[in-house]
Amino acid sequence: MTPPARGDHEARRRDVSEAVGRVLAERGFGGLTLRAVAAELGASTGLLTHYFPSKRALVAHALEVLDRQAAGRHRPATEAAGAARGLVALRAALLDVLPLDAAGAAGNRIWVGSWDAALGDAELTAGHAERYRRARRRMAELCAQAQELGELPARRPAGDLAALAQSFVLGLVVQALFAPEEFPPERQRALLDGFLADLATGRE
Repeated sequence: MTPPARGDHEARRRDVSEAVGRVLAERGFGGLTLRAVAAELGASTGLLTHYFPSKRALVAHALEVLDRQAAGRHRPATEAAGAARGLVALRAALLDVLPLDAAGAAGNRIWVGSWDAALGDAELTAGHAERYRRARRRMAELCAQAQELGELPARRPAGDLAALAQSFVLGLVVQALFAPEEFPPERQRALLDGFLADLATGRE
């Protein structure tokens, strides 16, 4: 890997981003180092510092890479739900968060692994907070639809219902990652359905 020409900078940065993505997929956040990314590129760590002068800069970029990957990833439950609204759409969105297959488990391991790195830095913490805030806003829209359709009680603000749903599903993600034998996909789905049923009847 040679120093990039001016016009080649963006293409080279894409190469670096792809290398970061491969390291994350293979080693998780714990294995994300300048040396690991440089090795993936076949470059020196000195050259890589042209893009990332510090580990913090590398972590910040890795979170951006994860964001892009998450935005473009396949969401089978949401796609299967099609134009559904309300509770059906909310259930699909929550299913797509869970580690129901190997790809889902791998992606969630990376995200959970990123929490420690993000919590150690105020700016990265703020970035994570905004990511989860965006997800809650979308869930709140679906909760509001469900309330309009009479599927969820109207006495609770949609934002509070969304916060409950997000908290539940993230907690279930952690349980399933640490004890996959105790929380196989069918149990994850059953627990989610039970949670949504309780939410619908106001027993949350």
